[in-house]
Amino acid sequence: MQDDYEINNTEYIIKAQQGDEQAMTNLIETNKGLIWSIVKRFQDRGYEIEDLYQVGVMGFIKCIKRFDSSFDVRLSTYAVPYILGEIKRYLRDNRTY
Repeated sequence: MQDDYEINNTEYIIKAQQGDEQAMTNLIETNKGLIWSIVKRFQDRGYEIEDLYQVGVMGFIKCIKRFDSSFDVRLSTYAVPYILGEIKRYLRDNRTY
C-alpha cells in the first residue's frame, strides 16, 4: 500500500508531465534536499555550488518528464542517476585545460 507522500507525489508527477508548472515547482521544492545532497559531492571542484544546483535541478526535471509510476520505484531512487549524469556532463563540458 502506498503512503500519502507517494500518492501525492504521483499526482504532482502526472500534472508536471502534462505541463503544470506549479506541480513541477512543488516537486522540485519537495526534493531539493535530495538535489543538494548530490550537488554537495561536487562542491570542491572549482564551480559555484549554486550553478551545480541549477544543473542538478535540470537533471531532476528530465527525470520527472521520463518517470513512469509503473516502474515500481520511488521518484528519489529514479532521480539520482539523472541528477548525477547532468552534473557530470556539465563538469565534463566545462572543464578547463
